[in-house]
Amino acid sequence: MKRKLNEECGVFGIYCQDHVAVAPLTYLGLFALQHRGQESSGMAVSDGTQLRLHKGSDLVPKVFSDEILEELKGHAAIGHVRYSTSDTNLPENAQPLAVDSAFGQVALAHNGNLVNSAELRQQLARSGAVFNTTTDTELIVHLMAQQGGSLEDALVKTAQKLTGAFALVVLAKDKLIGVRDPFGFRPLVLGARLDGYILASESCALTNLGAEVIREIEPGEMVIIEQGGVRFRRYAEEKREAFCAFEYVYFARPDSNLLGQNVHQVRKRIGAALWHEAPVDADIVIAAPDSGTPAAMGFAEASGLPFEIGLLKNRYIGRTFSGPSRELRELGVRIKLNPIEAVIKDQRIVIIDDSIVRGTTSAKIVRLLKETGAKEVHMYAACPPYRYPCCYGIDTSKEDLVAAKYDLEEIRRLIGADTLRFLSVEGLVGAIGLPKERLCLACFNGDYPLVGACCDCEKGEGAENGQ
Repeated sequence: MKRKLNEECGVFGIYCQDHVAVAPLTYLGLFALQHRGQESSGMAVSDGTQLRLHKGSDLVPKVFSDEILEELKGHAAIGHVRYSTSDTNLPENAQPLAVDSAFGQVALAHNGNLVNSAELRQQLARSGAVFNTTTDTELIVHLMAQQGGSLEDALVKTAQKLTGAFALVVLAKDKLIGVRDPFGFRPLVLGARLDGYILASESCALTNLGAEVIREIEPGEMVIIEQGGVRFRRYAEEKREAFCAFEYVYFARPDSNLLGQNVHQVRKRIGAALWHEAPVDADIVIAAPDSGTPAAMGFAEASGLPFEIGLLKNRYIGRTFSGPSRELRELGVRIKLNPIEAVIKDQRIVIIDDSIVRGTTSAKIVRLLKETGAKEVHMYAACPPYRYPCCYGIDTSKEDLVAAKYDLEEIRRLIGADTLRFLSVEGLVGAIGLPKERLCLACFNGDYPLVGACCDCEKGEGAENGQ
């Protein structure tokens, strides 16, 4: 049986002065992180005496009404949005998880995936632990409950037992704690307002709330926010830093800054790198909306070709469309992506998408453009071929990855494009603007910084350097 992953998510935490009602601020913070997860949303709020929890399997505006936010009274909170997958859409997997423990009431939310979760689950089960979810988050809660000392010390001891990717926010009645894994796979950033402090997966959730970004939590570091202010504690030596390069390609919002690099600018540089690596004779450049837009802009600027809006994305259709017949499913694609015939017809088109993972969406887009009258369709992906499954928080398996099964020409024929080009690993690293040694590129080159039994990963080039 395939193990359920925690997957890519968004976490948020806020600690303010006693008079500040943080539930509405947490709502806005989660709304800013909604792109990181659409399956479920939740928050736990503390008033200094007790924790109140509310969560549900839906988008942030659907889970939280004005009445619910009014009931969630308190000056400190954590929140979570969860990535949508087909096999883990269970209500009990919604976060945060809240428990009564020896440390009092504690709530916890997690972004990432543990490599050693199967081993930990077996150990905990043998010691009598009972599980209500399939998430790694519950493992962390059980481990924390078994440790002695203060809550802070228990979290240090727990984090030292975890192997893999984790960015945690933990809420007690009197403090907010953030923890980041020693490799720094997943982002976690600290910001300050006049009335308090905020932790979030991305800086966009801070700036949207008028907070000033202080700095990112370092790999192997814990931050403790309480009445007396902010403290930092290193609980582990930093390993080979391995920040997820796919954050720049797809996950992060364009207005976020990650490791000092603005995501929008990185994506524009990716587009320019695509042109320099593989120039093409074409008439216009368009984007697969919306994540391909910055790269398409960069490609157009570098090439001198005009950038056009050729596909419009319907923002009101919802997350999925499935019909009982192929005809209805094809209509669902057209409802989601509306081609502008006057832009597309009789044109040689370069279309930029953020990535090609399974290939099904790319095939539908190419077919849609040709049915609309495009003379040629040249498909460019703003990252290298995605050949290796991720062990650290992205829900992929090798059998789903089109680049793991076919070569470039076979993929081109499969999706129906006249040309297919991927960015090189070197081009991606150069566009990001960070040393290759600071990035996790495992999904592209098989160099897993940390290898484990979390998925069907295989050692690829450079994987002998994994720990």
